[in-house]
Amino acid sequence: YETTIVEGNVVKPVETKMQFKTEKKVGKVGVMLVGLGGNNGWYVDRTQMNKPFIQLVFLIVATYMGTCVGGAIANKLGLTWETKEGTNKSNYWGSLMMASTVKLGNDAQGNSVYTPINNMLPMLHPNDIVWGGWDISNMNLGDAMKRAKVFDIELQKQLYPHMKDITPLPSIYFPDFIAANQEDRANNVLTGTKQEQMEQLRKDIRDFKANNKLDKVILLWTANTERFSAVEEGINDTAENILTSIRRGEEEVSASTVFAVASILEGCTFINGSPQNTFVPGVVELARQHKCFIAGDDFKSGQTKMKSVLVDFLVSAGIKPVSIVSYNHLGNNDGKNLSAPSQFRSKEISKSNVVDDMVASNKILFEEDEHPDHCVVIKYVPYVADSKRAMDEYTSEIFMGGKNTIVMHNTCEDSLLATPLIYDLVILGELCERITIKKEGEEVWEGFHPVVSLLSYMLKAPLVPGGAPVVNALFTQRCAIVNVLRACLGLAPDNHMTLEHRFESSLTELKQQADALHKRKKMRMSCKVKHASMVEELYHEEKVA
Repeated sequence: YETTIVEGNVVKPVETKMQFKTEKKVGKVGVMLVGLGGNNGWYVDRTQMNKPFIQLVFLIVATYMGTCVGGAIANKLGLTWETKEGTNKSNYWGSLMMASTVKLGNDAQGNSVYTPINNMLPMLHPNDIVWGGWDISNMNLGDAMKRAKVFDIELQKQLYPHMKDITPLPSIYFPDFIAANQEDRANNVLTGTKQEQMEQLRKDIRDFKANNKLDKVILLWTANTERFSAVEEGINDTAENILTSIRRGEEEVSASTVFAVASILEGCTFINGSPQNTFVPGVVELARQHKCFIAGDDFKSGQTKMKSVLVDFLVSAGIKPVSIVSYNHLGNNDGKNLSAPSQFRSKEISKSNVVDDMVASNKILFEEDEHPDHCVVIKYVPYVADSKRAMDEYTSEIFMGGKNTIVMHNTCEDSLLATPLIYDLVILGELCERITIKKEGEEVWEGFHPVVSLLSYMLKAPLVPGGAPVVNALFTQRCAIVNVLRACLGLAPDNHMTLEHRFESSLTELKQQADALHKRKKMRMSCKVKHASMVEELYHEEKVA
């Protein structure tokens, strides 16, 4: 592993020799989703639409999770369905791990050779996942899928028999942490003290693992965005204190934190797909003590992913973004929950921090502690349902005092963008559990840090180990994943120097190789034609005889 140390004006290359080892057996994996019934689906009582907005009552059910489980079932069964545009086939498009390729190297002529990313190492396939989980609504996934109105109707009809018997386990409901407008759907909740509820979660995990004969279980929070928890000394600042606080039933312990603690104590990776601070210091310390993976925070699917690309481009091009204004409106339950100020604040923080590392990378453009004005607005508009609208304005300073403004409009089906991220987080998270490294001169094989920052590509506000920098630039995040996979194969990190195409001698050599290959192919083709001609002549002679 080669890196560079900079000390003042001295730049020193550093090389560390490492061995990478990957356990090839994937095993049978189960995924338990917190929010199995979904937190984004929508249904509006149209008879009430003439009443004042504040008086409307909305019945909220699935999308992310109905879409996630339904999508996996559709792919496993190879379902197709007709729409007015033609026949659609089940696919995993939008998934980094299932639908993208990586460059392996060049062929003899210098042409790039690509392979599916999931072809590099043995990986978990979504078709093979056993799904389960919890939700505060008891609606089965078949009915939840119908109410969500994400899939085409013909696909829903094919999926319904496979989903109608999937019902979520009772979940934790702490009203103080989510919007009050969620109360109407909370009909499937655990009771008892926080300690008793955590013990029930642990039992649910053990039963799920045993009943399905699983090798491992991964938990993923896909439920409502919670308000931020106050980090308080003696409450959630250490592993011991967070466990004690759960036993005492402290009010500042959120549902997502209880789930994370239960997952860690059962030795299961826990991934947070929402923006709240589930991983208070005590939870991170507990994960380190148990050497159990945690990752977060908040799915990065649409507007924020574009922002992490565009700002990286602007700053890298020497253009200074000075104002970034992002507006969203959506009508699913995510939008409804985020209409509450404290829940919106959690989302605002995760969306706003996405440009920090890119801005900090260019001291020519930005002074110390200087940042662009950055405003994020999210509005709840029931009619648009899962079809989220995002509008962004990027104003930048350019050459000699000039101004440049880029305006972008993005309409996307929120759940269909976010669902593939769930597959990716699970696939990559599971793979990380099977990778270990050993540095030269050391005897012990070491796994990744319990805070798995390699999953940052899929997350808006990446959680990183203490002392590690936060990286939001999308290209850099993807390169990290690809190069770790290459290291597991014993390949050097990919680079874009392409020196073989930049010097006369290299290009001449490539042309000679290409000519030689073409000549060999021509000779083989000539031999095949000659052989076929001889066979035909023999056949003709036998026929005449």
